[in-house]
Amino acid sequence: MAGLKLDGAGTAKMATLETAMNHLQRLHSTVEQCAVAVKGKQPAAPFIPQVRRYAQPMVGLLKGQFGLIAELVSAFLLASTRSAGNDQNKIRGLREGVAQIRVQLELAVAKTIELHTAEHR
Repeated sequence: MAGLKLDGAGTAKMATLETAMNHLQRLHSTVEQCAVAVKGKQPAAPFIPQVRRYAQPMVGLLKGQFGLIAELVSAFLLASTRSAGNDQNKIRGLREGVAQIRVQLELAVAKTIELHTAEHR
């Protein structure tokens, strides 16, 4: 029975994307904790360093193989550290940023599978 198998480059890319997805899950969790705090009338400011801590390694991780996604994460970091506006708008922007990064990572996974699979017997 024939199956699909990734080549060496595809395996390396998938490992990078899997690590980036793990970072993104932690980032998403922090953003949602921040949203709960803001809903409870607490400030969002204490969560911003955590957002930066989880997003910054993604930039370095993705820069070599997925430069456009790394730039998207950099733009997310820049937007998350801006202090203008109220906390509700900041939460909305953080959630949208996480969603954009997730979509791009999922597309990269699909494209990597498409480009780097070979039929294996």
